[in-house]
Amino acid sequence: MRITRRLEFDAGHRIPHHDSLCRHLHGHRYAIEVTVSGDVIATASDPEQGMVADFSSVKTLVHKHIVAPWDHSFLVFVEDRAVIEFLDTLPEHRTVKFDAPPTAEHLAITAFRLLVAAFGVVYGKRLRVEQVRIYETPNCWADALRADQ
Repeated sequence: MRITRRLEFDAGHRIPHHDSLCRHLHGHRYAIEVTVSGDVIATASDPEQGMVADFSSVKTLVHKHIVAPWDHSFLVFVEDRAVIEFLDTLPEHRTVKFDAPPTAEHLAITAFRLLVAAFGVVYGKRLRVEQVRIYETPNCWADALRADQ
């Protein structure tokens, strides 16, 4: 059985070598959808009986590992030195550095890897992260799938 939890966050980024306006500093209202799989809990005394997992528990993990650090941050490619130097001049600015341009694709892959680790610590093998979908806009998204990792 699979369940999915959606959360939203705001962040800025730029794609340094892109041919369009995306090479400029700008922001998005991102959404992340995380799909996990597992067995439906049948134990009568378990508070999650009838569930794969409590949606609020999934939300807590996604919020802690993705939304909290990325929300109202600037997501920047480590090789985008001019932007990093600029951001470093802003006191207490929230900057998250990535090893590739912060496209929806790379954000989805990064979030997938972070969440696999986080869910593994909390749930062991009981739950598996199957998919992470990052919406850059309501009409554009990227999926990182377990099968592709």
